[in-house]
Amino acid sequence: MAAVLAVDAGGTSTRAVLVDVDGHCLGFGRAGGGNPISSGTERAASAIVTAAHAATDRAGLTASDVGPAILAMAGSGVNPDAAWIRDALAAAGFAGHVELRSDLLATFFAGTFEPDGYALVAGTGAAGIRVRNGVVDLTADGLGWLIGDVGSGFWIGHRVVRDAVAALDGRAAPTALTSLLLDALAIRASTALSADGRPVAVNQVTDAVYRLRPVELARFAPLAFAAPGDETARAILADAAEALARLFGAVASPELTGPLVLGGSILAQDSMVADAVTAAAAASGLVSHTQPVEDGVVGAAVLALRSAGIAVDVVIFERITRSLAALR
Repeated sequence: MAAVLAVDAGGTSTRAVLVDVDGHCLGFGRAGGGNPISSGTERAASAIVTAAHAATDRAGLTASDVGPAILAMAGSGVNPDAAWIRDALAAAGFAGHVELRSDLLATFFAGTFEPDGYALVAGTGAAGIRVRNGVVDLTADGLGWLIGDVGSGFWIGHRVVRDAVAALDGRAAPTALTSLLLDALAIRASTALSADGRPVAVNQVTDAVYRLRPVELARFAPLAFAAPGDETARAILADAAEALARLFGAVASPELTGPLVLGGSILAQDSMVADAVTAAAAASGLVSHTQPVEDGVVGAAVLALRSAGIAVDVVIFERITRSLAALR
């Protein structure tokens, strides 16, 4: 075995890295969304295999050189059965043991090697965890676009579309989000009415949005950040900030102090959203420091090494981080 395979399978993109027992990252690959909840198992498996092959090609290795695989993804605790991806990886030549782990735990270990602390993720979805002795001690939200993920990219994007359309057909005050949404969908602004009495643009937006998978509404979240002077956009982001601050409160414990790792595109934005979470964490007195991370691939590598029986200390953690950065 030359390396273990670590995969961070997100709703939007999948990242795979090969790491040796000393923490050297040998190859890195990227592909489309690899989460089976949002993408379906067939599409997710294809993305994971594509990313894994890209990593082996970059490392100059073959699939037969690779040992166990750790796949960090949402929903792993609810449905830990790895048969759908084990079979796909085996068919592609990756014959090592396959194990599914929490994407939230991978995010936590992407920011620290310490065994205790907290992680909040707000990307396509949103969830928070408390980590104790290196395992998930408590989880809040992360329940998917239909019943949860409050403050996430989907949640913000959904609000953007709803509020922009409400303004377009006169149910709400004008907002800059309307023109931003029309531009994003390549729809020309028009006051003309269609045969059913609705503005033509409303029907066009409706047709375009309903052709998307629901989770794809996350693509419109950046529009809220692109209109900082707009009252409607500010209200959406303020609500998201409040929700994510409450999310930290839901996992915080007066008996546990440690780092807070922040992940996901929403918390990566320099805005009131990240500021609110950071302020809530600081006010709790439970956070030693806050560490933003780009994604969970470093953490997936940490989990893969830990699963192989290797203790990840500060030296190995920093080696993973540095060598991966050189490959990106």
